[in-house]
Amino acid sequence: MDTTTLAPHGSVQKDLSSHWLPKNANNSYNISSLQCKEIDIPEEIFLTLGLLSFLENMLVIIAIVKNRNLHSPMYYFICCLAVADMLVSVSNTIETIVIILMEKQAMVVQNYTLKHIDNLIDLMICTSMISSLSFLAAIAADRYITIFYALRYHVIMTTRNAAIIIVGIWIVSSVSSILFIVYSESGAVIICLISFFFAMLLIMGGMYFHMFTLAQSHTKKMMMQRKKRTAHQAANMKGAITLTILLGLFLICWSPFFLHLLLIISCPNNPYCLCFTSHFNMFLILIICNSVFDPIIYALRSQELRKTVKEIAFCSW
Repeated sequence: MDTTTLAPHGSVQKDLSSHWLPKNANNSYNISSLQCKEIDIPEEIFLTLGLLSFLENMLVIIAIVKNRNLHSPMYYFICCLAVADMLVSVSNTIETIVIILMEKQAMVVQNYTLKHIDNLIDLMICTSMISSLSFLAAIAADRYITIFYALRYHVIMTTRNAAIIIVGIWIVSSVSSILFIVYSESGAVIICLISFFFAMLLIMGGMYFHMFTLAQSHTKKMMMQRKKRTAHQAANMKGAITLTILLGLFLICWSPFFLHLLLIISCPNNPYCLCFTSHFNMFLILIICNSVFDPIIYALRSQELRKTVKEIAFCSW
């Protein structure tokens, strides 16, 4: 797929700025000298995955909105995570449609307009990345509180506080993404994105370590007090495990993208680095796959959400 912003080659890309690629590097010469094999991915694959992701995440959002049993901070965060995933699918679908129309000469767009489309797509991808990590951290914090501060959970994580967190994350994600587009020529911006990625991983890793090392002994203490509380604790641990799966999937699907960013900063002219970055379409496929698999994990791990999604899908609400 010769994407407008995400591919290092192609006739469409030449007329557009590229926010995710090495700057001031003779890409064609260095890549060809290394005989780096490019992987051609049909536009139909991108379009299919994008539409599938959009439909799946839309089902999750509608299910959470409709089912009052899912009106809790954790599911509000999951709903926002689904919205973040939709940003990737929407941006991918828009980009693919534009490329197909231009390749078939069914649409003629001026370079100025193409640049705005390019900026819009990169804005959505960047916002999705920042908000996804932030909401994963918010869900981790929510599970952490339910496990270690169960008696105070409804005081700490109120609906009002959850709303403040959600609005704050979207504002920070949007502003940060706009700044990235405006100052995309500066390597400091990419360094900030990479630093944010590792910082959030460290924060969530710390919470995970505390949760899974102390949760067992904490559960035993609760078992000695009340069986009902123990069942509640087990449910909270199930939520923590679900989050672990989501984070693991995020790491698998997004790590090549962050490695790509690291390489275009550290070795933009190195032919081996350029060979890796030339496969950015594969990294984009992984990112889209993350948005496809996330809703499946929600449904598999939550009986209530799975039931509601089925009712909506089969129009039996």
